[in-house]
Amino acid sequence: MKALSFIFDYWRDFVKAYRHIASFRWLVMGCVVGVFSGLVAVLFFGAIELGKFLIQAKLAGIISPHPAGEQLFHAHAEEIRGWVIPIATTATGLLTGWLVSRFIPDTVTGGTDGTDATINAFHNKGGFIRPLVPIIKGFTSILTIASGGSAGREGPITQIGAGIGCWISERLHFSAKERRLLLLAGAAGGLGAVFRAPLGGALTAIEVIYREDFEAEAILPSVMSSVVAYSIFTFFYGTEPIFGIPRFEFSDPRELIFYTILAFVCAGSGWLYVKTFYTIKYKIFLPLTDKMGLMWATGLGGLAMGLLGWAYPEVLSGGYGWLELAILGQMPLMAMCAIIIGKTFATSLTIGSGMSGGMFAPALFVGGMSGGLVGKIGNQLFPQIVTQPGAYILVGMAAFFAGVANAPIGPLIMVTELTQGYGLLAPLMLASALCIVLGRTYSLYEHQVENKFDSPAHLGDTTINVLEQLKVKDFFRPERVTILEEATTLKALTDIIANTNQLFFPVRNDEGKFTGMLSIHNVRNWMFEEDLFELVVVRDLATRPAYVRADYDLYQALLRFVDTDYGQIPVLKEDSEDEIIGLINREDVFNAYAKAIKELRPEEEKHPA
Repeated sequence: MKALSFIFDYWRDFVKAYRHIASFRWLVMGCVVGVFSGLVAVLFFGAIELGKFLIQAKLAGIISPHPAGEQLFHAHAEEIRGWVIPIATTATGLLTGWLVSRFIPDTVTGGTDGTDATINAFHNKGGFIRPLVPIIKGFTSILTIASGGSAGREGPITQIGAGIGCWISERLHFSAKERRLLLLAGAAGGLGAVFRAPLGGALTAIEVIYREDFEAEAILPSVMSSVVAYSIFTFFYGTEPIFGIPRFEFSDPRELIFYTILAFVCAGSGWLYVKTFYTIKYKIFLPLTDKMGLMWATGLGGLAMGLLGWAYPEVLSGGYGWLELAILGQMPLMAMCAIIIGKTFATSLTIGSGMSGGMFAPALFVGGMSGGLVGKIGNQLFPQIVTQPGAYILVGMAAFFAGVANAPIGPLIMVTELTQGYGLLAPLMLASALCIVLGRTYSLYEHQVENKFDSPAHLGDTTINVLEQLKVKDFFRPERVTILEEATTLKALTDIIANTNQLFFPVRNDEGKFTGMLSIHNVRNWMFEEDLFELVVVRDLATRPAYVRADYDLYQALLRFVDTDYGQIPVLKEDSEDEIIGLINREDVFNAYAKAIKELRPEEEKHPA
């Protein structure tokens, strides 16, 4: 009995803390989202690696190098059947085009990749993502990467994680603001897991949505989600970083000259990368889509990608194995130049045609090779200064992505997590800052906005500072509230309505649980249908539940009214699940806001001369 009493007390304290301490609530929700994101990341990564093994290694006979931390399947060199690749990518393109145009046609113009679609959902869709979107995009991304399409897994898993955060918030009836924060938490969990960089994944998720800002309120749930997802992912695949490379150290200040040159090279290759992608997407494949339909356009994109991959296997899939070889000094200078150009075109053909996948990994690939050029040439000309050319590849990865995505902190932290140290922190900071300045005129993500002031998601922030200072308990009307039972018939309901002034009625089930709301407007069309008086019950007419607690601020109440479009919302007692102590009207919130604004005006405006 003592044990049960202890568990009950602990649970009661937990629920109380969840209700009344916002930071604790976000910590819990971040953990929940992280669990789901981590498990999905495990399945997503395993499916991609299995698909690559079956299609590229077994069927095509192409054995691409794997980074040390990601080799799940070991294949031996067999007869090369390169023609399998264009067949596989073409079939994937046709299937992708058909699935997208048939089930989620609204995503055709949804953005660059899964990351951009997540940014779009945050700014323009109230944080809402239809569950079918990440399911189809995730499935087709697996096929795209497995068949050899030049795309990364980080973009799709970002969208999948964001979809998980959105789905959980919908199940819990969260507000639009809360839904957006969980969307970022889910994105952070997916990204931190598959890249094995929990802090870098969390910071990238909250800063990539803006050019010159970041979503500070999402830090706590995003960090918790990323840590939990990373822990689950590494439980299955180990804690080794992606690359098996030595530690690099920056010790000679003269190297900053070469890292400055690196920033200019990465800015130039970043401009080429972005412009090539947009040109191929909007000048070639968008007109083809309008003329032929999405399925045939993605099929042609898959065919072109497959032919390029057949001729030049280095551009297949994500390419992290080739990056590791370059870091270890096992790739010639001219091969790096060829890969930069080939990977840029291969990614543009894959993603630009409408196939699924992410731009993150190819961007790191091109950036790394761009930095590798500087490191290789610098080592040949000044070996006494540039002693570790492999370090330039790592710095190039972070600087390149910082420039094309306007995300200075996340990629920088990711590289420090990859190298398991801060030995390259100074050159990382320098090169990333310079790339952001040099690349300020272009962006890889179409839906990125400058800052919070330009985001539709924050249009209401001018009212937040006022309404957050006001509490529901000071403005609602404490009174006896008429509560309807789900089984109440339409006939009985008409009598109840006739004897009350309420316009909105809470609905509860047999167990006393609050299950919905009934508006008098929903009943109006049925009140004179006497044949249905005994057939229709309140359960058939009720809509989703909504409530506020007495200790909520008026901004939270405003969000409930916006989300539901109800005119009245029940107010629950602070420490109760179902004890309704009154109703708050939408007009109460507006009047309180108007009064607060009036009180904030200067005295001369209140009393003009």
